Amino acid sequence: MKNIIILGSTGSIGRKTLRVIGDFPAEFNVVGLACRSNVELLAEQTRRFRPEVIAVADKNKFGQLKQLISDLRVSSSSGAGVRILAGEEGLAEMSGYDKAQMVVLAMVGSSGLLPLLSALEHGKEIALANKETLVMAGELIVRKAEEKGIRILPLDSEHSAIFQCLNVHANGFLPPKKKVDSQQEVKRIILTGSGGPLVNLKSSDFSAVSPQQALNHPRWKMGSKISIDSATFMNKGFEVIEARWLFNIDIDRIEIVIHPEAIIHSMVEFIDGSIIAQMGVTDMYLPIQYALSYPRRFFSKLASLDFSQLKQFSFSSPDLDRFPCLGLAYQAARTGGTMPVVLNAANEELVGYFLDNKIKFTDIPRIIEKLMASHSARHGVAIGDILEVDKWARQEVRKFC
Repeated sequence: MKNIIILGSTGSIGRKTLRVIGDFPAEFNVVGLACRSNVELLAEQTRRFRPEVIAVADKNKFGQLKQLISDLRVSSSSGAGVRILAGEEGLAEMSGYDKAQMVVLAMVGSSGLLPLLSALEHGKEIALANKETLVMAGELIVRKAEEKGIRILPLDSEHSAIFQCLNVHANGFLPPKKKVDSQQEVKRIILTGSGGPLVNLKSSDFSAVSPQQALNHPRWKMGSKISIDSATFMNKGFEVIEARWLFNIDIDRIEIVIHPEAIIHSMVEFIDGSIIAQMGVTDMYLPIQYALSYPRRFFSKLASLDFSQLKQFSFSSPDLDRFPCLGLAYQAARTGGTMPVVLNAANEELVGYFLDNKIKFTDIPRIIEKLMASHSARHGVAIGDILEVDKWARQEVRKFC
């Protein structure tokens, strides 16, 4: 049985992960759960899954959480009561919990960076749904994972698809014994995207887009931050940077294609011209189950894809003039160093301002571009430098807003 910690258990990915775990009780056991601030749901999850340790990132919620589970203090599987942690240091401590084999990182934003580094330092297998960590510190994270001999398993449907395509190429249908040399054997990675809620909107209407419009994703039910990122195409830009680090491939060999049906989750073209695609129903359950069960596959409880109901597959290229955030992500990735840190920090702050109706939708790329133009990227940096640049970018955004 695999002991699992879920950071971000109350979010959409965290809840879906618990659904997978609940469907395979003989395979997985929850030993830790953490949330940002939704302590009511965390308390419910604690009652059902009985973890040994829980954490809330918002220290102001610690007392409320403690009260909500006061009757469970002696009811955990360890017999010693549920241990409660709080703050960033609490999340980092939980990530290194000695009884866990895997840490599922489903928290949104830069708050996932220190817990991820802690989990790697303690030799935990990583199931990653947090793009921002690899955008901020991809080189540092990949280096640490290689030092510890840890494979980072992607939870995103697109990166799970690429991972599966590469494994099939390398080893047929057997558990993978080696990695594909992406620099030598892969011609390009093709990341698919549904296009988000605004893909057919006229450019002249973008400045009037409301948060409600931008949150209305046509295919996926997600949290507010990632939904806005999907509307601006920043999410696809982050996925490009994530793929660059996960699969060791040059940024200019990663392409985006719009696929509104969201059935092909991504593709890999090899140097001989062969293309392998991964397909499946539009449900995050599938990539989550694969990451948790890897290298095995379990019988899925999802309905099979019904090809007789598929009328067409359509594809198009993204419009960088209408969605400049995607171009800014490529620019940041090509510059490297701390430039992606600025990209991520500025975007994270600006999405918050937009959701609060304090800026226009079009202000998001405009202000990010200004901050990137004013930043001289540093290279070969440590975690302290990354956090310093992250703080600077957030302060600059607040000045603009």
